[in-house]
Order: sequence, then structure tokens, then C-alpha cells
Amino acid sequence: MSSQPTPQPMARWRSQLHEIIFEADTPAGKLFDVVLIGSIILSVIVVILDSVPWIQFKYGAILYALEWFFTILFTIEY
Repeated sequence: MSSQPTPQPMARWRSQLHEIIFEADTPAGKLFDVVLIGSIILSVIVVILDSVPWIQFKYGAILYALEWFFTILFTIEY
């Protein structure tokens, strides 16, 4: 018998999620950081494009949806 208790599935899942988000030296952590930085850059570009009147007129609905997508994404990440 081992003296170590078997981790519960939820505890294991939370541990893996913590490693991905907070451990930048792992491959998954590096990928998470790259995706997060890319999302931030794309979000800023969307806000900039939305401030240009003719782009906002032509693509306003798409930009609005993208703004909400990034808002939800960043809320989940927080």
C-alpha cells in the first residue's frame, strides 16, 4: 500500500490547469502565454478598427461580436 492518497479527478484537473496557466516553463504554459498575448493584440486591433468610422459602419456587427468574444475570454482567464 502506498502512503500517498490517490488524487481526486477534480484535484488532478485543477493541478493541470494551474500548471498550464501559471507555469510558463512548460510547453502547455508557453502555448497558453502565446495564445493569451495573441488574444490581447487582436483585441486591441479590434478596438482600434472599431474607432474608424467607415470600418465600424461596414463591419460593426462583426467587431461588436469580437469585442464580446474577447471580453468573455478574458473574464474566463481572469
